Amino acid sequence: MNGKLTHLALPCHDIEKTIQWYERFTPMNVIHQREDNGAKVAWIQADDKSIFLVFLQSPDTKEPQPILSPFAHLGIEMISREEVNAIAEEGRGHACLIWEPRQEPDPVGYVCALSDPDGNLVEFSYGQNIN
Repeated sequence: MNGKLTHLALPCHDIEKTIQWYERFTPMNVIHQREDNGAKVAWIQADDKSIFLVFLQSPDTKEPQPILSPFAHLGIEMISREEVNAIAEEGRGHACLIWEPRQEPDPVGYVCALSDPDGNLVEFSYGQNIN
């Protein structure tokens, strides 16, 4: 079978906070945004045009609905341990650091994780060598 994974869709309780968080902590930016029947939708993607994320804030969503937790997570590969440490430090300053930076056995590598505004886990890693 041929096919390509293109996106992951997640609910959010505040689309603007979610966009701001992902643009601050990840290499992703909004590529599409709209409102449909009272629901707010944003697509975000990195410049490498890899998988994109779709966030949807429905009119009745008032509280965070973490989907990716406590272990399920998004993974972002960084280019150095120093970048992992820097994102951890920034996350610590914004009270969203969940996993302190640590070295894990191969092939996991050096990782930390932050929590987005809805409690979804985002892992930042170096050394997984996934291509």
